Amino acid sequence: FSGVLAEDVLQALLELQETLSATTAWAPGSGRNVSLQDVCYAPLNPTKPSVADCAVNSVTQYFQNNRSNLELTAWQDGKNPGTVDWHDHLIYCVSSPLSFNDITALELSCMAEYGGP
Repeated sequence: FSGVLAEDVLQALLELQETLSATTAWAPGSGRNVSLQDVCYAPLNPTKPSVADCAVNSVTQYFQNNRSNLELTAWQDGKNPGTVDWHDHLIYCVSSPLSFNDITALELSCMAEYGGP
């Protein structure tokens, strides 16, 4: 993997998303600060969403926007023994985006942080 699918790029993307998620702006019309959760689409919790409920489409959602999930590695036995990591999880999720548990030893979900695909 290279280019936009390099681990350092994904780490930087996570950092940018964390910064944007924490950003607020003054809304003179409502007389208060607003944030992403005030304006986002949150299909599974539309009445009182948190930032984690917002449907943000990003490749990092395959890791639930979680840096620890992106950094995981595990030993996998079987037909092709070896160490599995984010590459293997991403390849699996692109093929099976609705999976709640990938078939690698990482056993991560492909579902997004907000609960959708």
